[in-house]
Amino acid sequence: MEIWIILLAVGLAAAAAAAVAAAVWVLPRRSDRRIAAYQNKLLARQIAEVENLYVTMRGWRHDYHNHLQTLKAKMDMGQTAEARAYLDSLEDDLDGIRALAETGNVSVDAILNAKLSLVLKQGIDLNFKASVPKNLTVSDIDLCVILGNLIDNAMESCEKVEEGRRFLRLYIGVLKQQLYLSITNATTETVRKIDAAYISTKRGNHGHGLKRIDRVVEKYGGYVNRQNEPGVFATEILLPL
Repeated sequence: MEIWIILLAVGLAAAAAAAVAAAVWVLPRRSDRRIAAYQNKLLARQIAEVENLYVTMRGWRHDYHNHLQTLKAKMDMGQTAEARAYLDSLEDDLDGIRALAETGNVSVDAILNAKLSLVLKQGIDLNFKASVPKNLTVSDIDLCVILGNLIDNAMESCEKVEEGRRFLRLYIGVLKQQLYLSITNATTETVRKIDAAYISTKRGNHGHGLKRIDRVVEKYGGYVNRQNEPGVFATEILLPL
């Protein structure tokens, strides 16, 4: 199951990268350069996610080849019992291997495994719990847009925090018969009032991500709540089921 999740993540990232590249190609004027810069950084992040997954898959392939060589050698020497014991130990090891996220939704698993693997690679302390119900009003694509932007924004904030104090907490579940998303991350920013004016004046990738999230949530008649305390930025989202 995990290999299909990884392949889907690669496919989603590649599709997103192609869409971003096309968007950048058609942006014609100086007024669009800021958007183009954002799209370029988004593309770079998608590439990094794909590369990270590729390295993981290549490692699995290398280990698989070594295990086959070991088994063949034992069989050639007539060590059937030893080969069986080796297979048993491999089975135990494989039982311990799980994808980071197993939410019950393959598309969500794909984007979470891609994004959260990058979070860990950047040395951000990660704690998450995620479960997605089978029947959703929000489409998988829109849900992945929300999650992708939430995690990207959280990582961007953590990049400005000194090492050792970077953290990301993510929760996905059902609250009061609605899909509930909560993400809390380290930040160096303190904002007294987080409203439409804050979002409209927020610059760079973070600002674009906030607007994307709000547009999708508004599309489904959902609710967004953002809170900022010294060192902490939190976002809560409710979407109808």
